[in-house]
Amino acid sequence: MDRKLISSSKFLSLILRHKPETIGLKLDENGWVGIEELIFASRENGKKLDLDLLLRIVHENEKQRFLLSEDGKRIRANQGHSVPVDLGLEPRMPPKSLFHGTVDRFLENIHEKGLIKGTRQHVHLSSDLLTATTVGERRGEPVVLLIHAQKMVDNRYDLFLSQNGVWLTDHVPPSFIDFPD
Repeated sequence: MDRKLISSSKFLSLILRHKPETIGLKLDENGWVGIEELIFASRENGKKLDLDLLLRIVHENEKQRFLLSEDGKRIRANQGHSVPVDLGLEPRMPPKSLFHGTVDRFLENIHEKGLIKGTRQHVHLSSDLLTATTVGERRGEPVVLLIHAQKMVDNRYDLFLSQNGVWLTDHVPPSFIDFPD
């Protein structure tokens, strides 16, 4: 992805996941905003965004962070919100194990409290080791935790699968985590 796409994708993440008010927008209850409204508000706030660029971001983003509505008139982030939205996801049966990428400095807290969502709506889990490793690398030397996902479901924890394949849950207690030696 080129520099302009990366910059614009980060801008979209800020607006559609965390701070729509930055450019005077309000997401609906499900996290959607009109594309025309988004483009207009972005331009009014000094960010050059047009339909072609927006479509490139949606289709070329390797993490598939954004989703267009069926009619192509609205856009939202698939997950990662720190603002309250209802993504309309139903609990799903996950694979036996999932993964979470982190770094060493957080392990003591995770041993104590498990994985907590912090300012986000959900804890994010990966279905593959490579993705979890990549997530952990963003903050330093990665540490990948194995999550006993089916055991969580057996113990009445809900797990949800976002449109882009990220598994979501409210909390992963330490008893469902395998820590590296």
